[in-house]
Amino acid sequence: MVRVQDAWLNCPDGVRLAARLWRPEGEGPWPVLVMRQPYGRAIASTVTYAHPSWYAERGFLVVVQDVRGRGDSEGDFGGFGQEAADGAATIRWARGLEGSNGWVGTYGFSYQGLTQLLNDGGGSGDAAALPDCLAPAMCGLDERLHWASEGGAHWWALGLAWALQLAAEGCRRRGETEAWREIRRSLQSGRFLEEGPALLERHDPDGMGLRWLTQDPAAADGWTTHSVTPELLRRPMLLIGGWHDPHLGGVLDLWRRARAAGGRPGLLIGAWTHLDWQGGVDAELLAFFRRHLQVPPPASFPAGPPEPLRLQCALSGSWLELEGPEHLERSSPALAWSLHSGGLAAIRSDEGELRPSAPADDLPPAAWEPTGPSTVVLVHDPWRAVPGRGGHLGLDAGPADRGDLDRRADVACFSTAPLEDPLLLLGSLRLRLRISADQPSFDLCAALSVLETHGRTVHQLCTGVARFGPRPAGRGNWRSLRFQPVCAQLEPGQRLRLSLAAAAWPQIAVNPGDGRRPMGGSGPDHRVISLTLELEGSRLSLDPLLPASP
Repeated sequence: MVRVQDAWLNCPDGVRLAARLWRPEGEGPWPVLVMRQPYGRAIASTVTYAHPSWYAERGFLVVVQDVRGRGDSEGDFGGFGQEAADGAATIRWARGLEGSNGWVGTYGFSYQGLTQLLNDGGGSGDAAALPDCLAPAMCGLDERLHWASEGGAHWWALGLAWALQLAAEGCRRRGETEAWREIRRSLQSGRFLEEGPALLERHDPDGMGLRWLTQDPAAADGWTTHSVTPELLRRPMLLIGGWHDPHLGGVLDLWRRARAAGGRPGLLIGAWTHLDWQGGVDAELLAFFRRHLQVPPPASFPAGPPEPLRLQCALSGSWLELEGPEHLERSSPALAWSLHSGGLAAIRSDEGELRPSAPADDLPPAAWEPTGPSTVVLVHDPWRAVPGRGGHLGLDAGPADRGDLDRRADVACFSTAPLEDPLLLLGSLRLRLRISADQPSFDLCAALSVLETHGRTVHQLCTGVARFGPRPAGRGNWRSLRFQPVCAQLEPGQRLRLSLAAAAWPQIAVNPGDGRRPMGGSGPDHRVISLTLELEGSRLSLDPLLPASP
């Protein structure tokens, strides 16, 4: 029978960190699994993982710790910046726990994913402070690009909701019951989308979330990118991501970094959102930890065969087993399409076309095949801004039918002819085209979908956003937008569709058009924005999921 107890780590600065331990039946010794998180150790990330007792029943001593200033741990919560020292101290402590065999692995997703990588023990040469293997999920090192924004726009709904969740925990710890309830009511009603920044100013003015929202998402200055010791990146690592998770770019960046450091990380990407893993990954984690902890690994890393590379098709749910990293580092096949319209792509969802084209993005625009002097005009009315739906940035993240959105006259659609052969889309799509606007700033929000053979279902695969401004001089300038990576097997008869709009509320804040940084939904000062899409030389191309160079 699993035994449960609480324990305390005394940090070098005198702060005590609370943890809950689940011990297997018997005398041991056992390898240790550690998770460090800010949401209360009793939850133990059971929203995505099996309960710690499940791992304990299979021969692991499981430790779930409240990070500094969260749950019952002492000290003040300082976000990611506090974790490197506490992470190293925790691993040293876990090695010496009663019943431990001295081997330690770490697991967890989101905040709990990054805490595995923030560890200053490697810098001091203290190998005992580093875990022997780790399984970070849905996280990244760059606070700007992997946690707060993309395409020069803040993650509005996601960023606010998470920042307010952390603020509410601070209110609970301070006994500020009414403040906690105010935040909770705002989240439940949806009012947080407008009043969220003011709530953060009142209840968590020094928090990470508010700091991110006040920084420029279009420039790297002032943002933090965390470092990881190469020794840790070389240790056995299983990286876990989701096609509909906002942190997937961070997971892929970690895979590149680990490879560059000499590691051989595994990669597991499912058709998952941040919280819905469709049955979880516990069997894969158990096999990983048994391989590296229950049979003591060699003293040097890497050792043994490379970790598996497995990708799930976002349409069928079937899994691809890749034999080596070269399958991630090239597009197979190389694909590109050009955009065509007689000018009615925003009025008729079936009028615009995507035509196969040579993937010549490395050539200057003058060398691209001409597509004719076609243009499409989109008018963004802030009173009825186009909503964002599903994808990786939505509060309703995941697959979505967007047929009704594509029928709007402020959404331009471009579709391929029915496919004659099966087509595997694996990689990251990139759109380039000229755009001119009648206002200093504007947004471009894109979706790639599959049209079923009967033509009535528009199954959204992936999305991307980009914010532009203030307006450069001259005619329409070349603009670029990158999509969330995708893995999807298309069948004969299906068609691809590209949908373009000037808003994706509330996934990103509505652009006021005057050059100010958007900070909410539409307001009385928001301007109508007319975009002219100049299709000559346009290109939608498929890039590799992981470029060969880090």
